[in-house]
Amino acid sequence: MTERIQTIRHDDGVVELHLVREDKMNALNSAMFDALIAHGEQLREDRSVRAVVSAGRGRAFCAGLDMESFAKMGEGGNMDLLPRTHGIANKPQYIATVWRDVPVPVIAAVHGVAFGGGLQLALGADLRLVTADTRLSVMEIKWGLVPDMGGLPLLRPLVRDDVARELTYTGRIVQGQEAVALGLATRVVADPLAEAQRLAHEIAGRSPDAIRAGKRLMNAMADARVSDAQLLMAESEEQQKLIGSPNQTEAVRANLEKRAPRFV
Repeated sequence: MTERIQTIRHDDGVVELHLVREDKMNALNSAMFDALIAHGEQLREDRSVRAVVSAGRGRAFCAGLDMESFAKMGEGGNMDLLPRTHGIANKPQYIATVWRDVPVPVIAAVHGVAFGGGLQLALGADLRLVTADTRLSVMEIKWGLVPDMGGLPLLRPLVRDDVARELTYTGRIVQGQEAVALGLATRVVADPLAEAQRLAHEIAGRSPDAIRAGKRLMNAMADARVSDAQLLMAESEEQQKLIGSPNQTEAVRANLEKRAPRFV
């Protein structure tokens, strides 16, 4: 556990990350940025991890950038966002995009609100589970800003162009079912954390090699720079490595023998 994130590790390789700035609805400040990136980078390198659940303690998933940061902007404060400090991203962008670098599925359990940077953090996950009354917003326009924490490349494969424009220009708040219809959320469930945990444990029981290969392919599919020809070749390359491998052979045997697989 860091100052801002509680970690729960399960024996099957599921890792839960809980934002714990409850008094501020898990709003993002410098310490939260550092904690998110540190945990993301650690999970990126951890071969024992099979699936990740991200959630927020208290009343909300994440209310976005904290008010102190906006107050500084109102006083004319500025920061240099142009240096690429984390690959193709800067630090604020990497708190959302690092989860695409984590090589296993990341499931966001979203309740209460996911506003601004909080929504972009959720968009970095592979899946977003919400309640019917969860409120989501690309809220930066309220503060005279544009989404800048990785939101645009993360939104691009999820929502239509006109939808992204409307949400960016207006900051309109949408709730559960509409969020699913627009592409911001995956499913509406009664208890996002419980369902995220269930789904993560299910994924952890699948072949870890196939899961990681699947995420690499999904990332490539979402990348506008990857052509159909490149994606087809990537499919073939991933499948070529899987067929006949120990975990793929074990998956076949376990299914034929009607038993739980024993993956390595």
